[in-house]
Amino acid sequence: MPSIFTDRRQALSDAPYDSFNLALHVGDDPKVVGKNRHTLSLQSGPVQFMNQVHGNSFAVIDSVTSAEPTCDALITTTPGVALAVLVADCIPLLLSSKTVVAAVHVGRKGLDNFIALKVIEEMRRLGSGAIHAQLGASICGSCYEVPASMAQDISQTHPVARSQTQALTPALNLPRALIADLVAEGLTYEASTDCTYENPRFFSYRRRNITGRNAGVIWL
Repeated sequence: MPSIFTDRRQALSDAPYDSFNLALHVGDDPKVVGKNRHTLSLQSGPVQFMNQVHGNSFAVIDSVTSAEPTCDALITTTPGVALAVLVADCIPLLLSSKTVVAAVHVGRKGLDNFIALKVIEEMRRLGSGAIHAQLGASICGSCYEVPASMAQDISQTHPVARSQTQALTPALNLPRALIADLVAEGLTYEASTDCTYENPRFFSYRRRNITGRNAGVIWL
């Protein structure tokens, strides 16, 4: 299925959102964000965004509207409806089959509440066959430092998420843990090796709290 992963280059937003910011909730000029979104739509067609809240709910849609559903995953069976997930260190997960596609926001909370597996279950209920996963750029396991208690909590459900920084402090490798979940469900996958924290080509909340958002977009 056609898909896009954006980075921060070649658009209109001023610093600290420079320049291809696609989020309306981070303090950027809404008119400029609208122009950036229009630029994106020239590649994908009409794009549906969502109000992401680090939850475990999804919305199945059949048309693009200006209203952004409050959820962390969008699913569609309708050709020509592009689905977007916005991130600035979390994993933009795109799931595709011949008849169903989904865009999923997978951060630490999303991994812990198994939102990806819930979306896969819904895609299969809607008639999808084999599902392929694409993981866009996100923060890597050496850069996502967390308190020891948080690392312990996540490792209860995702042991392979445990990681360490270069300073040997506790960290989490979210992509590795998500891939393990996907493979266990029989999905094929491809995953970016870019770290959003290390690579200035991407927006990163850890690198700079006030910043824009990268997007993953997919459509039938």
